[in-house]
Amino acid sequence: MPARRGRSLRRVDGRDPGEGRRAGGGQRVHDRVRELLRAAPAVHADETPARAAGGTRYVHLACTRYLTCVHTGDRSADAIDAGQVLPGYAGVIVRDGYAGYGHLTDALHAWCGVQLLRDLKGLYDFEPGRQEWASQMAGLLIEARDAASAARRAGQSALDPAVLDDVVARYRELAAAGLAANLYRRTATAKGARRLARRFLSFEDMILRFATRPDLDIFSNNEAERTIRPVKVQQRTSGGSWRTLGGLADFALVQSYLSTAAKWGISKLDALRDLFNGRAWLPSGLEPAG
Repeated sequence: MPARRGRSLRRVDGRDPGEGRRAGGGQRVHDRVRELLRAAPAVHADETPARAAGGTRYVHLACTRYLTCVHTGDRSADAIDAGQVLPGYAGVIVRDGYAGYGHLTDALHAWCGVQLLRDLKGLYDFEPGRQEWASQMAGLLIEARDAASAARRAGQSALDPAVLDDVVARYRELAAAGLAANLYRRTATAKGARRLARRFLSFEDMILRFATRPDLDIFSNNEAERTIRPVKVQQRTSGGSWRTLGGLADFALVQSYLSTAAKWGISKLDALRDLFNGRAWLPSGLEPAG
């Protein structure tokens, strides 16, 4: 927590801002959020580097629209598991392409479509005359996204089989065409195109998860990207790093609490007052009632 915020809170209620955490209120919230996240049908996951104690650590996130769980560690599978949300989780994990999540085999995985659209656009913009497949693939993803959204609004748990079959057939055709068009070209752009086309061929299930599970809003991982952004902001306002690993861990604990409270419409000041007064607010479920 920034020193400035701490001084402000001390003036409000005359108490040490660390007192609530030492009383365990923040940890109780953290445990409650973990419990709820493990019951969620889909969880968004992300990680970002953070400088602490003169080295690089990672801040790991698991979240939904109404819940946030942040913890710290390195970038290993063990560190991901230390958050106690994703190991054994049996829902859908929405994420980027980081291979560190690959050991989480109890869950289904969904590759962030927005990231894929960025990659496709970057490739096409760099070489539009030779990478038309990338533009067409982007158009197909957007078309399928809109079909999934329409199905969800209509209360449907699956796309019409003919629609899904058409999406899959065109997807495979475009990915194969992208690989074939660049297979024997020896340029850096062609190498990147081959890598991207092979990604689409190898990870079809992950990439099209949003289409096979239209009941879930899982096309993008924007929820995680928005939720983890305060880590980057905090680094900028703290001289670029945390002095100690404990300070970074404290930040993760408090950020989990404040972010979850904010998602429920509770102000940070009210949430902190409750925490420091020994009555930490707890989310009642996966989302607000009504």
